[in-house]
Amino acid sequence: DGRLVQAEARKGMEAGEARFSVEVAVEGKAEWWHDKYRPRKPKYFNRVHTGYEWNKYNQTHYDHDNPPPKMVQGYKFNVFYPDLIDRRKTPTYSLSPDPGSSDTCILRFHGGPPYEDIAFKIVNQEWETNHKRGFRCRFERGILQLYFNFKRHRYRR
Repeated sequence: DGRLVQAEARKGMEAGEARFSVEVAVEGKAEWWHDKYRPRKPKYFNRVHTGYEWNKYNQTHYDHDNPPPKMVQGYKFNVFYPDLIDRRKTPTYSLSPDPGSSDTCILRFHGGPPYEDIAFKIVNQEWETNHKRGFRCRFERGILQLYFNFKRHRYRR
């Protein structure tokens, strides 16, 4: 449904956010509901949160006029499932390693009929799962929201 995607797009971007849509191909298979409902990929509107990491090394070698490279700090995924056949089953996500690189992993969303699975390649880092630090995994009104930031490891001697 295009209205849901447009409504999410109108919310705008916060500082350090950009649109994110790096999809990964998912192998397909015929389902029992294939004849009745044409399978399709769900629509989505995703954001990637980037920013500077001011660790000791970067504080020594960079300043605000010459900043360090931006790092990915988190993601916000909004996947739209307005026409689910079985509305009692909540869409799920799963993480799997990327066979091509240890720096990335595959985040796969499974919604159920008539939607095909959709997968994205994301940075492979540990998630901050505390809701006070921005984690959200919610499915309401046909929208699966998965928001997370990566843990920041403070350097100590």
